[in-house]
Amino acid sequence: MQKHDGMNYAPQGKPKPVVEPGEFTFAAMSLDHGHIFGMCNGLIEAGAQLKWVYDADPAKVEDFIKRYPGVKAASSEEEIFNDASVKLIAGAAVPSERCALGLKAMSHGKDYFTDKTPFTTLEQLESARRMAKETGRKYMVYYSERLHVESAVFAGQLIDEGAIGRVVQVIGTGPHRLNAPSRPGWFFEKEKYGGILCDIGSHQIEQFLFYSKAKDAKVMHSKVANYNSKEYPELEDFGDATLIADNGATNYFRVDWLTPNGLGTWGDGRTIILGTDGYIELRKYIDIARDKDGDQLYLVNHEGEKHYSLRGQVGYPFFGQLILDCLNRTENAMTQEHAFKAAELCLMAQQIAVRVE
Repeated sequence: MQKHDGMNYAPQGKPKPVVEPGEFTFAAMSLDHGHIFGMCNGLIEAGAQLKWVYDADPAKVEDFIKRYPGVKAASSEEEIFNDASVKLIAGAAVPSERCALGLKAMSHGKDYFTDKTPFTTLEQLESARRMAKETGRKYMVYYSERLHVESAVFAGQLIDEGAIGRVVQVIGTGPHRLNAPSRPGWFFEKEKYGGILCDIGSHQIEQFLFYSKAKDAKVMHSKVANYNSKEYPELEDFGDATLIADNGATNYFRVDWLTPNGLGTWGDGRTIILGTDGYIELRKYIDIARDKDGDQLYLVNHEGEKHYSLRGQVGYPFFGQLILDCLNRTENAMTQEHAFKAAELCLMAQQIAVRVE
């Protein structure tokens, strides 16, 4: 049984290079969240060359190099920023510091790929929007619960094929295991992690916009609470929200840090996508009491009922698309507008949230 907490969620897929060796070079910086490993894995499998790593903590750098032998440890951020061969900076800084790193990367002519959540304030978002517009550089976001989950990728393909008609509602659950002793101090400081809707809620809003093909949405209602972590007064261990998209689709999602120890993985993440001609259910990380493997997809439409077991079957096309987007200045992996809109809406949900005592 996998008992980890998701902090080091780092899927590995089949290598599917989209470029020749050395054609696309990137660096990793600010190793505060374990998602950096998933980000690097995805890019390397798509053919990118990981040249540099930098973090102020030598222990984190040492651990990183053990995972990626041959990567050079930079003596400073500037050594990476001044390397003209580096096309993209991948970073997983403390959430409140992600924007500053991105602004610096873009100002040095690099594209930027950050862990979610990409911002903790609306002011950060606006500064990134300005910098992206001024420099033409990308500020891309690792919304891993869609981009690095094969059942979630396949769901998008089914929707594009018309398998369930027009999407009218998305329901998402994003429970996570807290495992507090393994967490760094910033994880419990509201100013640094941004709040639960801003943080893990960002996955949910991004996938709603994607599956419903919406360009914008309005947050109708949101709530946060600390039900079971009173020793960490700034932590929110529960949050939910309701949204309505500009195309009429609706969304409800719930996120929490209440996963019980008996579950065989870090969280029973699920998504239900309702269309006019059918529906899809994703059991992303486990099919409880049935199958320890995740990536289970259930489809019901006018043709009948289908179950797909998708682990190792679909791959992760986002990373190759991102590399080609950086080289060709296209937007096939994710538009900049979409990445920023998902971030904006999670910040809005956090801002208006009712605190349940």
